[in-house]
Amino acid sequence: MTERDAVGAFVPGVDARIEGAAEGPLAGLTFAAKDLFDVAGYPTGGGNPDWGRGKPVPAAHAWAVQTLLDAGASLIGKTITDEVSLGILGDSAHFGTPLNSAAPDRVPGGSSSGSAAAVAAGLCDTAIGTDTGGSVRVPASFCGLYGIRPTHGRLDLSGMMPQAPSSDTTGWFAGDANIFARVSAVMLGEAKPAELPRHLIVATDAFGFADDDTSAALQPMVDRLGRLIGDVRDEILAPPGLSVWGRAQRVLQPAEAWATFADWLDRDNPRMAFSVARALVAGSAISPSDRNWADLMRREACGRLKYLLPPGTILCQPTTPSPAPLKGLSVRRQTPIRDRILCLCAFGGLTGMPAMSIPGATVDGAPVGLQIIGARGTDAALIRVAQAMA
Repeated sequence: MTERDAVGAFVPGVDARIEGAAEGPLAGLTFAAKDLFDVAGYPTGGGNPDWGRGKPVPAAHAWAVQTLLDAGASLIGKTITDEVSLGILGDSAHFGTPLNSAAPDRVPGGSSSGSAAAVAAGLCDTAIGTDTGGSVRVPASFCGLYGIRPTHGRLDLSGMMPQAPSSDTTGWFAGDANIFARVSAVMLGEAKPAELPRHLIVATDAFGFADDDTSAALQPMVDRLGRLIGDVRDEILAPPGLSVWGRAQRVLQPAEAWATFADWLDRDNPRMAFSVARALVAGSAISPSDRNWADLMRREACGRLKYLLPPGTILCQPTTPSPAPLKGLSVRRQTPIRDRILCLCAFGGLTGMPAMSIPGATVDGAPVGLQIIGARGTDAALIRVAQAMA
């Protein structure tokens, strides 16, 4: 680690620094980019030491990088990612686990681990990551940050390394609500609405699924959100069960990831952590009948959220069922933790609805976030709510 990177957030040996435009709505801000985004003149590593082998160095910036530079923000580096973005806890077998400054004995969350760690440590104002099954929302919860997964398909993903295209999104972090709103206005190309949503749904099954102390810690935030919005009611988010939605995402995402990486694996036989290789092997073995079942469950999830989220309505639930787990857990002990997290985040990949994690609660001193969800295209309304909660 260098003095500039005391938390191990940045990719070793890649000093990618680019000045932003002299003027613009983000002039004076700094940002970091997850090492899934192309930065002209620098290799895209994808969290794997062999991903870039034989690939040309990008000649152009990814859309997200270019957009922030054009708005005046300056890039200060490329950040570590869980290997090929297949991870949710933020540990990397190849490049180490970035430090979670908000809870140093705990993991930062992933797969956008380095981006979250850099913002949490104050090394930059904002950072971009990706969210397929929770990879922005989970680190935001664990590191005490604002983090958004926008409506699927809303942003240009050119120059972003894919994993599971039907779920992949670009997201971003900030530690300050006003900075987060400024960045969001640029990325979304839309100002936040003047009015708050009029109706709030509290997902009682999700709060029941989370640890008791996590739900209790988030209750003051829920109460405050209810006072801001006014009309509050309880609903079941996932009538078939949150674990059923989680299982559907565990079918669709690995199957698509296998399709994305199969040719590379066959050609290069890359070095790969056991947990990542295991996930890809599982994706290769998914049967057509399981895929069909998961597609049907995706339709059910989309229909459920369309019903719950008419205009002017948002839903809230815990972002994660608990604070970040302690560092150094074995793969075997990590597996049930990953599964529980996915049960609370799977709706994003299944439905494409926008969701963001708002900081403001702790359990035993470690952050936990409140997740707010809106209908497709209501991303800016979520930003408006987050600012009102700050």
